[in-house]
Amino acid sequence: MAEITAALVKSLRDKTDAGMMDCKKALIECDGDMDAAVKFLREKGIAKAAAKADREANQGIIAALVSDCGCDGILLELNCETDFCAKGDKFQSLVAEVAKTLKASEAKTLEEALQVSMGEGSVEEYIKAMCSSIGENMMLRKFARLSVAGNGAITSYIHMGGKVGVLLSVASGKEETAKSDAFKALSKDLTLHIAAAAPKSVDSSSLDPAFVAEEQEIAKAQLLQEGKPEHMLEKILPGKLKALYAQSCLVNQGFVKDPSTTVEALLAAKSKELGDTITVVDFKRFQLGA
Repeated sequence: MAEITAALVKSLRDKTDAGMMDCKKALIECDGDMDAAVKFLREKGIAKAAAKADREANQGIIAALVSDCGCDGILLELNCETDFCAKGDKFQSLVAEVAKTLKASEAKTLEEALQVSMGEGSVEEYIKAMCSSIGENMMLRKFARLSVAGNGAITSYIHMGGKVGVLLSVASGKEETAKSDAFKALSKDLTLHIAAAAPKSVDSSSLDPAFVAEEQEIAKAQLLQEGKPEHMLEKILPGKLKALYAQSCLVNQGFVKDPSTTVEALLAAKSKELGDTITVVDFKRFQLGA
């Protein structure tokens, strides 16, 4: 019996793109013969994933799963090649299965999610193995987890049948506030707003500094092109920055259900109404293929 080393298994995986456990089984079955193992996997249909791996997967579904307690939730994007596949029972069952597995894990990043145990290997290997069964290239493209520290709740919203997904963390000062219908309604409204308005951050302090600097440079170049004297830019650019925040930061945006009030003002009004302090802690927004 030939020794089946980790290096041999990896080599077969590189050749076929099959899962690690499938490769190990094939090598054992073929007594370490690489060519025979490749043929074995092809005959089983497992190695077909390798041929599909180069095909672009930009369709799929964004899904969310939140604990019954509302204290923890995940958001993921699982891609396939066609919208027809994305709407099929097999693919949707796979999405639900992956979401349930990842929700039960402690994974917080995409890298960690791909390595979570599933079936006889990892989530990544399980999805690759399913490529043969479903008939398309598939991949877990995005993953995020939000958890509540203290009082508050995690809320999710899936829009357009899985084309856009939002996961939101809102904090309160009191436990009873987070359990109230008014708080739950506010959180749901905020997820709808985030789906529609696509903010980049909660507020200006969490906005990417590189993005701000680039937008400021663009605004400066545009003003100079319009003929504005350079010594006037210091007076004009702060207004441009304020407009950037109003467009990009959640709390500065006009609320979609009432554009005359900002999200920040909405939070303040609800806080006063409930006799508490309500704040948005974090959010994740996925858009299919983006």
